[in-house]
Amino acid sequence: MTTEVIVTGTGTPLVQPHLAGPGVLVRYGDLALQFDAGRNTLARIKAAGTEIGDLTTVFLTHYHSDHLVGLQDIVLSHFTHDFENVFDRLELVAPSGATKRYCDRMLDIWDDDLHVRAGHRANNSADPKVDVSGFDVPMSPTEVWSRGEVRVLAGPVRHEPVVGAVGFRIETPDGVVVITGDTLVCDEVAELARGADVVVYEAMRFDVVQNHFPPSMRYVTEYHADAPEIGRQMAALEIPNVMLTHLIPATNLPGGDGYEADVRAAGYTGNLVVCDDLDQIVLQS
Repeated sequence: MTTEVIVTGTGTPLVQPHLAGPGVLVRYGDLALQFDAGRNTLARIKAAGTEIGDLTTVFLTHYHSDHLVGLQDIVLSHFTHDFENVFDRLELVAPSGATKRYCDRMLDIWDDDLHVRAGHRANNSADPKVDVSGFDVPMSPTEVWSRGEVRVLAGPVRHEPVVGAVGFRIETPDGVVVITGDTLVCDEVAELARGADVVVYEAMRFDVVQNHFPPSMRYVTEYHADAPEIGRQMAALEIPNVMLTHLIPATNLPGGDGYEADVRAAGYTGNLVVCDDLDQIVLQS
């Protein structure tokens, strides 16, 4: 089998018509694991060839809205598409605290919708068939989920003032995939990524933000990852494949054409993908 790493969305809170919100789909055999669910994630999952009923688990890195606004769409569509009540229960795995609270409460506003739709269903059930599992953010990468030969570890990242942000490490027989979520370049990411075959890293060009963004927006450099620092860290860790996503600025905006130059100048010589939606890397043992 192979392990497929598909970036379902490279966007940010800034709406652009060609970009879905943050998300990564990892497939191995019958497992389809989605990490984060920004706007329009479900359409990208389908475009990648995975149907709503085939999703196994959705993992969440933190509670910022741009990483979560597509989650209701996934859960509600999983309910409305299950015409014959054959879909397995969809798992949501989230850090305890604000992110899990969002998962627990997000369907409250849909009570009336679920009730009406249930009246038209053969089994008359309004159960969205979702199980929410929370985990305490560990001090170092720790297993939070496993299925057969695949396991997922979570580790802390630095996205303050967000409390409880994590990245994920997915281990399959084909290799190791790390998804940083939103973070500074930090020792915590290095620990999560050590020995990985693919790192999906959020990326920003701090010099562009500081020199060209309005002063009121420059605070974003306080909790994101600068492209040159990514290059230095990934070179030191000898990571063979790096995928840059959640790009600020986006590649179609002024200053968005310099990510590769920044990362290469910092010493990284491996395979680098400055991602568009649906870019992918395939690992095979």
